[in-house]
Amino acid sequence: MAEKKPYYITTAIAYASGKPHIGNTYEAVLADSIARRKRQEGYDVVFQTGTDEHGQKNENKAKEEGITPQELVDRNSAEIKRIWDLMNTSYDRFIRTTDPVHEKKVQKIFRKLYDQGDIYKGFYEGWYCEPDESFFTESQVKDGRCPDCGRPLTRAKEEAYFFRMSKYAQRLIDYINTHPDFIQPVSRKNEMMNNFLLPGLQDLCVSRTSFSWGIPVDFDPKHVVYVWLDALTNYITFAGYDVDGSTEEYKRFWPADLHLIGKDIIRFHTIYWPIFLMALGEPLPKQVFGHPWLLMGDGKMSKSKGNVLYADELVEFFGVDAVRYFVLHEMPFENDGVITWELMVERLNSDLANTLGNLVKRTISMTNKYFGGVVTHTGVTTGGDGAGVMSEGVSMDGASIDEDLKKTVLHTAEIVQTKMDGLRVADSITEIFNLFKRCNKYIDETAPWVLAKSEETKPRLAEVLYNLTESIAIGAELLEPFMPDTSGKILSQLHAEKRGLERMDTFGLYPSGSKVTEDPETLFMRRDLKEVMAEVEKRHPGMAEAEEKAEEAAGKQKAEASGAGGKIAAGKAKTNDAGAGVQQNDEGSKTADSSAETGAVSDGMDVEPKAEISIEEFDKLQIQVGEIVACEEVKKSRKLLCSQVKIGTKTRQILSGIKQWYKPEEMVGKKVLVITNLKPAKLAGMVSEGMILCAEDDAGNLSLVNPEKAVKVGAEIR
Repeated sequence: MAEKKPYYITTAIAYASGKPHIGNTYEAVLADSIARRKRQEGYDVVFQTGTDEHGQKNENKAKEEGITPQELVDRNSAEIKRIWDLMNTSYDRFIRTTDPVHEKKVQKIFRKLYDQGDIYKGFYEGWYCEPDESFFTESQVKDGRCPDCGRPLTRAKEEAYFFRMSKYAQRLIDYINTHPDFIQPVSRKNEMMNNFLLPGLQDLCVSRTSFSWGIPVDFDPKHVVYVWLDALTNYITFAGYDVDGSTEEYKRFWPADLHLIGKDIIRFHTIYWPIFLMALGEPLPKQVFGHPWLLMGDGKMSKSKGNVLYADELVEFFGVDAVRYFVLHEMPFENDGVITWELMVERLNSDLANTLGNLVKRTISMTNKYFGGVVTHTGVTTGGDGAGVMSEGVSMDGASIDEDLKKTVLHTAEIVQTKMDGLRVADSITEIFNLFKRCNKYIDETAPWVLAKSEETKPRLAEVLYNLTESIAIGAELLEPFMPDTSGKILSQLHAEKRGLERMDTFGLYPSGSKVTEDPETLFMRRDLKEVMAEVEKRHPGMAEAEEKAEEAAGKQKAEASGAGGKIAAGKAKTNDAGAGVQQNDEGSKTADSSAETGAVSDGMDVEPKAEISIEEFDKLQIQVGEIVACEEVKKSRKLLCSQVKIGTKTRQILSGIKQWYKPEEMVGKKVLVITNLKPAKLAGMVSEGMILCAEDDAGNLSLVNPEKAVKVGAEIR
């Protein structure tokens, strides 16, 4: 058996000045999902996290509380570790920078750099940010505020040791230019190059004398080591690095495969840290990923704003895996994500309770009801009408429907691998949930309740339930890095063994004749938004009202920014509520008037002409053919439907103001035209990623625009 390849991943160590909010916690969960995925792939993973405990800020906080700095960081480090454990992060090492072994190694690192001339003694005078433990030059500062966090700076003047940053600047520039994946996303690399490296680096202050809570410089004890030199070296000291000789573990796992950090500390990790390593003669980490922030609806979380959310409180409301799902799924690759109570409830009810939880429970329940819980692979693809109805009313046989399901399931495993290789965690989760949505569509296509009416169609019914069970088992295993408890529960209820990623290219490995659980568990309980917000208001007076205003303002701003002609498209809700030409039939469904029903057009209609545009302007629009694979009502909206639209190999969520004219079940399977290069907009607390084109008559009625002939999903309109 081949030896496992090493994989070393770290988070930035959390500053032990207080309790981490959900934005801080996101990083630990993100790193955990990557570490778990790498273990699935067969790597020997070391996942390191921990706490950064020295510095002036902690010394001052301890004085304010009347305790020692050590007592302060002992308490806060324990709280951070509790939150990381609560969120089910599978770290291998939780480190603390007050560890005596680390402190001794840092002293030796400082002396080595001093002895070789990279550190020299001087005098510092300039701007200092106490919360960030950062120094800034006059040219970097505007209005006396920190360029990173915006808080007021103080003037500092003291004797200090300095590191010769300029000595290594060109070497680092050359390294970044020849290693394009070193800093990700690319926007972070451009920021570091253009704002810091290319203008020229100044020497960095690496010791302080104005406070004592830090690692003393052993040959000049009135100085303590600058907290960032202390903190950054944790990545190597706890891995086994030592100036006097490093361990075999260090030689095996360094350089780190991934440093995962927040975008606000990218400078320290992509400029200071690489230069320290160059000076020590050590390899640079393979990649530094600066992830975006998780924001509240009204901006960055701040205790002064009263909008801080904590992981343990969210877990009380929604459960661990629901919170993990939300923070991972809602965070874009490069741009900041948004978290609100309303969005949490929406995702819980739609994605987790409905799409996933209901799928698992009804599949198991039908297996128990129709076959006593036994799942049998019969291979039968015909029975009854043998099919369902696919797009544009074309009937397909059972074999085609089954093959389409299997193709989607197996392709999901492939695409998740590609996404995770690029650290696109949110996209990976979306693909897995598209698999579950496809399973729900498969139930609608095959109608198991109809097949159950006759003994003749029971073999086909058994095959349908086998295909569902196998698909869910594959999806559940792919879900494990992101929602480990939920994944385990699903596999346990199906009595399915993990097959391993290397066998994800084969459909049909679930053992025929296996028996599912008799009493399926409800994986996620739906929550009523009003009840949740009432409880939030009870705990945090004013927060619910502030969030509602922020949601309204954000929704209005994005809708205005993204609106591209309400007359042609239903990507945003129309303001016209009139039902002219639309009647209610006995079953409560809407039918058009007689002329619309027959497809006849009684008269032409004129619209107010818009300004002429050039072909170049028109060419900026990207319009593609999409197929609606799932659709549901947006509960809190009178106008919106939420459609999952497959375009090429990807699926997008699009909100359309057409509830008055189409039922969700009517939408599924339709091919539509979609504007695919619009900026995402948030409507009714949900993100819409495009616009479905509709035609509007003079009475305000909408009709979906469909391609006349059969074309592939993703085809571009020219």
